[in-house]
Amino acid sequence: MSIDNLFGLYKKTMGFEMQLKKFALYIRNEDKWSCATASGIPEDLLAIPIEEYFPNYQRTSPVDVSDHPLLSNFTVVVPVYHKAYAIAYAFADIDWSDGDMHDVNLIAAITNVIAVAIENKRLFKRQIEQERMKREMELAIQVQNMLIPSKLPNNDKFSFSGIYQPHKGVGGDYYDFMTIGPDEVAFCIADISGKGIAAALLMSNFQANLQSLIHRKYLSVKKFIDRLNTLVLKTTQGEKFITFFIARYNIRKKRLRYICAGHNPPFMYTEGKIQRLDKGCTILGAFPKIPVIEFGEIYLKEDAFFFLYTDGLTDLQNKDDEFFDDHYVQEFIEENVDLPVKEFNSKLMKCVTEFKGERPFPDDISILSGRLLVSNHTFVSSKTKKVSQTSSTQTF
Repeated sequence: MSIDNLFGLYKKTMGFEMQLKKFALYIRNEDKWSCATASGIPEDLLAIPIEEYFPNYQRTSPVDVSDHPLLSNFTVVVPVYHKAYAIAYAFADIDWSDGDMHDVNLIAAITNVIAVAIENKRLFKRQIEQERMKREMELAIQVQNMLIPSKLPNNDKFSFSGIYQPHKGVGGDYYDFMTIGPDEVAFCIADISGKGIAAALLMSNFQANLQSLIHRKYLSVKKFIDRLNTLVLKTTQGEKFITFFIARYNIRKKRLRYICAGHNPPFMYTEGKIQRLDKGCTILGAFPKIPVIEFGEIYLKEDAFFFLYTDGLTDLQNKDDEFFDDHYVQEFIEENVDLPVKEFNSKLMKCVTEFKGERPFPDDISILSGRLLVSNHTFVSSKTKKVSQTSSTQTF
């Protein structure tokens, strides 16, 4: 039977079978109480809230409020509990002054049957809804896993490995490795403000826009970032923003160009030294026009190791409220930079897990570690020293 039919059956039983002139049944729906059915009481009186009186009645009792416009119509109240959780209250006007509890017990029995049946229906409906949400979440995870590359290159030119650990099944982090042409590749990482499915949807839109722009030829650095910013702003309407880092590497020229748009500057280790790749601009999606855009340009002489990450890593805290900050990250890189990238990531996550102890992960965590194997290839460019460019007319 439907819930409405159950209420109708209750009203018929109380009115016709038990000859009650006045009664009212209150049902809890989540954290709100409402009068599900009643008889003999004017509508204006039923509109008066009486939830504040409910905690006073934890068992079948006389109604001892004589000066209340609604409660004064009843002589008995029958509460229905599920464990310590009240799910219904039945109020009725009966004469039980002679001590005969037959009618009261019958009201309690019928009310219990109806209230439990309705609660079971709601629990079943909630279970179905939870199962539906679970299936949708599983589908969302599958879709997002299609956007995050499952296989990254590991050959004689470059070796990359990534870790993606969302805070809520899906999240707003993203990393990628893209082959642009026979002599060029790009790798990136991004983090959208927020968590969960909304952040994942916005990030999937960002990934599609990025894939479209990165393959356009002769697009200047300024136009590349300006268009990406415009697309982000159009999608988020200024309510969300994205931090972003992207590097483009020309294998033949051994030239690395990069832009850091408000993201945590990645680490680069080469020639025995660590540096941060911090040239760039502001975050994407916050302003209609980015005021200053610059990019970094580096000509690599030796193999270079790169470590890209989102702030979920450095936001981690241990039991002493210490952060796993950039100092810890740099120290870990210096000690483990010679490891293969996959082993490097595995060891880092083990170290992170030990560091945080029982504390939860506060945010999505994404890590992209990579190595450009420069020494295996001929250097044909006449430029041999590291330079930093700020001109936006150069193509990206």
